[in-house]
Amino acid sequence: MKIEKPGTNRLDKLWKRGQELLGVEYPIICGAMTWVSEPHLVSKVCNAGAFASLACGNMPQTTLDRQIQTTRGMTDKPFAVNLITVAPNYREHLETVVKARLPVIVFAGSLPKRSEIEKAKDSGAKVLVFASTASLAERMLTFGVDGLILEGMEAGGHIGPVAGPILWQQILFEYSDQIPIFIAGGIATGKMMAHLLLMGASGVQLGTRFVMTEDCIVHENFKTAFRRARAREAMAAPQFDSRLPVIPVRALKNKSTDAFNRLQLEIINKIDNKEIDRIEAQMKVEEYWIGGLHKAVIDGDVENGSLMAGQAVGLAEEIKPVKDLIEELVCDGENEIKQVAENL
Repeated sequence: MKIEKPGTNRLDKLWKRGQELLGVEYPIICGAMTWVSEPHLVSKVCNAGAFASLACGNMPQTTLDRQIQTTRGMTDKPFAVNLITVAPNYREHLETVVKARLPVIVFAGSLPKRSEIEKAKDSGAKVLVFASTASLAERMLTFGVDGLILEGMEAGGHIGPVAGPILWQQILFEYSDQIPIFIAGGIATGKMMAHLLLMGASGVQLGTRFVMTEDCIVHENFKTAFRRARAREAMAAPQFDSRLPVIPVRALKNKSTDAFNRLQLEIINKIDNKEIDRIEAQMKVEEYWIGGLHKAVIDGDVENGSLMAGQAVGLAEEIKPVKDLIEELVCDGENEIKQVAENL
């Protein structure tokens, strides 16, 4: 059944700063997902009134430039590129997005340098940075970022160490009057979005639910695995040794999960025998995840590939067009705020 475009009178009062920062009608962000957030999905999200970022991972600089131009050919709406600061091609990626003069640049992976934030802002871009702890958020505020994304450990893919509700209390409640803050991790419904906005958020970011759309290019096997999964099956990978500081990755448990655990033990053994240094060891880990994602997302090997998913996968059962998903979120969010107001 077609969903009529909802009104947003109540939402507009709450997410105005998010609208202004992103330059969109609905400050609902489709999170950047490697092999997933490509020009087709990004343009579909933006054309529906929301916002999305291209996920560049460690792609060649020429490929990133081509994806930016392709996306611009598919939408005249604002979009961003999500830069991974620990990627080997990061510096080239930064040069590319600055030259492209994008309206928004997102930094992820680890903390960007002050000079890198300034370089991005000098290009005319608004800068968003992920903050996984209160101390990181405070530091980014001093660096002059334009907005923060608080991603709780409920999210999929690479995650931080702190649960969302704790971050909301430590950062959202403390700084939402100073800077627009977007909440990510564990969000699957317009009702949840509404309550986060009422708590002071300027917008939200979703990933898992955008995977479950007709406009997402992931293999049908990938979507089927998501549809069948329960929330508790999206598990964070463990870290076995502090000498190999693995950033936790939340994914559905399968053969790939066990293989990654064995890989860690093999790498640690090589570190013990001085056959590999720490930087090379971390690169091996990231190469594993990138390759594993391609195997599952593109090739459809959901047994041996990486099924990165947030715990919201337990709420993502229906596949629908991006446009309908966004309108559902907005409609349910507007109605929830109305209900709250009527009950006061």
